[in-house]
Amino acid sequence: MGRRVLITGGAGFIGSHTCLVLLEAGYDLLVLDNFSNSSPEALTRVAAISSVSLNSTRLQIEHGDIRNPHTLDQLFSDAAANDRPFDAVIHFAGLKAVGESFQKPLLYWDVNVSGSRTLLAAMEAHACCTLVFSSSATVYGFPKDVPIPESAPIQPINPYGFSKAAVEQMLADLNASAPNTWRIACLRYFNPVGAHPSGQIGEDPLGFPNNLFPFVSQVAVGRRDQLQVFGSDWPTHDGTGVRDYIHVMDLADGHKAALDSLLKEGPQHLICNLGSGAGKSVLDVVNAYAAASGQNIPYALVDRRPGDAAITIADPTRAANTLSWRTKRTLSDICRDGWTWQQANPMGYRESA
Repeated sequence: MGRRVLITGGAGFIGSHTCLVLLEAGYDLLVLDNFSNSSPEALTRVAAISSVSLNSTRLQIEHGDIRNPHTLDQLFSDAAANDRPFDAVIHFAGLKAVGESFQKPLLYWDVNVSGSRTLLAAMEAHACCTLVFSSSATVYGFPKDVPIPESAPIQPINPYGFSKAAVEQMLADLNASAPNTWRIACLRYFNPVGAHPSGQIGEDPLGFPNNLFPFVSQVAVGRRDQLQVFGSDWPTHDGTGVRDYIHVMDLADGHKAALDSLLKEGPQHLICNLGSGAGKSVLDVVNAYAAASGQNIPYALVDRRPGDAAITIADPTRAANTLSWRTKRTLSDICRDGWTWQQANPMGYRESA
């Protein structure tokens, strides 16, 4: 049997694609998810694509919350009792909407920070000391230098970013408290987009989309009338904001690379940006998506949003050097795969859940 990994939040957008990559690489998975902003259907499809049976030794699903210490203790205890202890944890579970984090800061600190503390306490109690943590480029706030290296100051500008930075600090403190014990990788994502090329799994935001790519997709498929482009006077090549967009399958590959490294190289505390190192503007994305889909995507140029930066691009050198990982997929690939998913699932997983 392969190595066994606990995946928190594994039914979400990034989690489901990572589950697929890990299953195909021979890992056995137990997914813990409360499905507050995801669908069990995603994991049903992951199982089908990877030709494994749901709730077999290869892919098990537990409906539960990382904030519940009894749930976590039971999972780790049962795993040990069945002689199938977890070799590692990949921690995706959390809330991620910047706008919502301003409206519900206590909820973000509860889920993202308190939930992570509860998970880490369970891991420590059961001597499971290998963790890949889902962090975010929002910890950099308004960066001084672009592309942004991992050495850039940590200066979040919203509650979501502060919650991610707090968990990173918690992990640094934990690692310092037990030298040569923990294997930790903090992966700072830039802008994950796209979908699996099969069109079976993809991004399915509940309610109003908070990010550009799903909004463009929903306009293209006819769910929304028009895209709002926030700011046309940024100091960029076309006046719209520039971001580092990374295909979700490249991101999933990055998690596998980090997990492989932790299990192979031994105790370490690694922090890596996961991005392409190339910036694309909002209108670059709109035009590429229109070309991939053959659809007209109406948009309106409106005022800038408070808290937005002009340009955010990763320096991915460390991931290339330490994990032998770099992005492989282009913006055209991102838009093609995103459109395949959206066209096949215009209302997301809700149509078949």
